[in-house]
Amino acid sequence: MKIKVQSFIDGLITYDYILFGSVLTLFVLFIVLAILLRRKLMLAIFLVLLAFVTFLLGPTLGYIGLHKFLFKNHTELIEQKKLNFSQAVVVKGRLVNDSNFDFKSCKITASAYKVTPNKYKNYIYKLKPFKKMSIVEKDIKKGETREFKIIVEPFTYKRDYNISLGANCK
Repeated sequence: MKIKVQSFIDGLITYDYILFGSVLTLFVLFIVLAILLRRKLMLAIFLVLLAFVTFLLGPTLGYIGLHKFLFKNHTELIEQKKLNFSQAVVVKGRLVNDSNFDFKSCKITASAYKVTPNKYKNYIYKLKPFKKMSIVEKDIKKGETREFKIIVEPFTYKRDYNISLGANCK
């Protein structure tokens, strides 16, 4: 756990620090306003609740939204092929940098999940894939398209499945 927290802190960028500072400033501002307006009890309680909601949800939702905006990309699945003589699936895809920034690295993940006729089960299966493999691509310029290949192994599943691609870039 300590390693995950340390790697998260090491991966923060300047915009993240600005976001966290803004959330802390809003928290303090709402608390100060609640103290100044303590005579109006309902307004003061609302401001205190708003301060804590901002303090708890602001960094998480802000971080996710900020990184979706700053490091916008999309992946396309070009081809998937199950190999006959080995327990593997070859996944070919394309990563496009839609951001206004150059990416230092992108972790591209291919996830295999079960498929059934039941749409509710399919939704649950997408949340918990039974097999994942990742690769890292370095130095992707803005507007660049990069093709990649991931070999998912060992792949012993015999029934119907789907492959999804995703990328987390920095």
